[in-house]
Amino acid sequence: MQGGADIIDLKDPDQGALGALPLNLIAEIVTFVHAKGEHERKVVSATIGDLPMVPELLLEHVLALSKTQVDIIKIGFFMDANTKFFDYQPCLDVLRSVTESGVKLIAVLFAENTYSDSLLTAIKKAGFYGVMFDTAVKNGATFLDYFSVDEMKMIADSVQTQKLFFGLAGSLNLQHVKMVKAIDPDYIGLRGGVCVNNQRKSKLDAEKIIAIRDAI
Repeated sequence: MQGGADIIDLKDPDQGALGALPLNLIAEIVTFVHAKGEHERKVVSATIGDLPMVPELLLEHVLALSKTQVDIIKIGFFMDANTKFFDYQPCLDVLRSVTESGVKLIAVLFAENTYSDSLLTAIKKAGFYGVMFDTAVKNGATFLDYFSVDEMKMIADSVQTQKLFFGLAGSLNLQHVKMVKAIDPDYIGLRGGVCVNNQRKSKLDAEKIIAIRDAI
């Protein structure tokens, strides 16, 4: 918060790409951050975890997480390893009741996966707040190992044309900021890039957070 981050994202890197923290810890952090006051407080986001795309399971975890009063809930759109395309519509349908109640959901799409051309429209119709582009395998590769800058600009335009909040993440660090700014997302997510030795399971490095804030 002192380093200038606009969004405080909560996850447990030991539990996977979108590993979830315990609900009681999330609630404590949300209370702490929100106590700073409406004008100073930061946005807090959290993930429901690396879960299979089972509608009832997603709904259960989203509802439980929403009770912590977290501002944004992130849901990974994972894919069966044996399936080239996956039908996410049943999951979107069941989550519509949540978005209609005012809960802000962000769909996390992964660079390693291939998604249907119609998915963004379906996400928008389901009432989602935004879309985040990330990497599922945390091996140091970024989305630029899968797409060119021009392709990423097209993806950004497609998301923002749908009036969806668009974020980029996935092994990003200070050296990527200039390039990412050219793609023009609404926000940039960093974990390893703001940790000691760029290791996502290490402690946060305050100097790196400040340097990236300055670069942005």
